[in-house]
Amino acid sequence: MATLLRIDSSSRLEGSFSRRFGDELASHLDAERTIIRDLVKDPAPHIDAAAIAAFFSDPSGHGETEQTATALSDKLLDEIMAADDIMISVPMYNFGIPSALKAWIDQIVRIGKTFDFDGQKFSGLLQNKRAFLIIAYGADGYTDGDFKVADFVEPYLRFVLNFIGITDITSVPVEGTNVGKEAEAEARARDVIASVRPHHQGKETFTVS
Repeated sequence: MATLLRIDSSSRLEGSFSRRFGDELASHLDAERTIIRDLVKDPAPHIDAAAIAAFFSDPSGHGETEQTATALSDKLLDEIMAADDIMISVPMYNFGIPSALKAWIDQIVRIGKTFDFDGQKFSGLLQNKRAFLIIAYGADGYTDGDFKVADFVEPYLRFVLNFIGITDITSVPVEGTNVGKEAEAEARARDVIASVRPHHQGKETFTVS
């Protein structure tokens, strides 16, 4: 059963370009099972000292305190590990990602779970998965223009996904949404989506919290 994990992070629940093209890509992928995690409707908390201590300690010695501290992270890890495809819909806010998405990343990038370190090198543990980045930019010139140097969204997310072992990554940029270039941006985004290999299966959708 092909499973899509969809992560939405735009603060705008209505009128969001990243969410809208997330809808279009999800429909195109046609996964048998879709898990939706909306980080605005159901935010992941920022990691605290107790979670960090538990992340870097031996799980075999965890008691109730450590289990409580890692409970949400473990749930989020179950979701990403179960997924064949991971889709992240994200707007650029002040040249970076929304803090809601950063909080989720901090919960799922965990030693011994999604990456390992042997004392000399790091290795990603999530293999044979695809990732899709739906990125909405208010201005244009981020993918190939004067603002490319200021894009701290796509390169950062690509690096993080590579770090945890996901190297098959497709970016779907939607540029110029605030400068009157919506039609051009939408056409380009749809061209990228049309090139993606879908699953063509029946669908089930789950919204998680």
